[in-house]
Amino acid sequence: MIRTKKRAIIVAVVAVVALAAAIGGYAFWTTTGSGSSAATAAGTTAAITITPSFAANTLYPGATGVPVSFTATNTNPGDVMVHQVVFDHVVTSPSSCLAADFSMATVTEDHRVPPGGGALPNNGTLVLADTALNQDTCKSANITLFVTSN
Repeated sequence: MIRTKKRAIIVAVVAVVALAAAIGGYAFWTTTGSGSSAATAAGTTAAITITPSFAANTLYPGATGVPVSFTATNTNPGDVMVHQVVFDHVVTSPSSCLAADFSMATVTEDHRVPPGGGALPNNGTLVLADTALNQDTCKSANITLFVTSN
């Protein structure tokens, strides 16, 4: 009888310990909660630099123009989008080669420029108009092309 009673006590203690462990495990691994977080996106983007490149020695009045390629320099930590490259103006030397005689149609790029930069995929065409004036001063002239982007 004492053995049976002892055995019953041991079984009861083991059951209580097992139940306590199960409840403790449930309490440890089960949870509920909520939370939130907020951040502010970068507020400014540094301007990029678009560098045009062309062979001026093949440009003459009335021709179809010369191809202009573009390279973008991006100092931002992320990609920036170049939608269009737009002709701004040219500076000529000698100045008697009239800057007003030069033009370039807007070039649509729609291109993401990664940090550091790279070549833009589409070229423009720089044109020297054939006017009624003598344009001999444009022979061997230095031509600097300025563009903008959006």
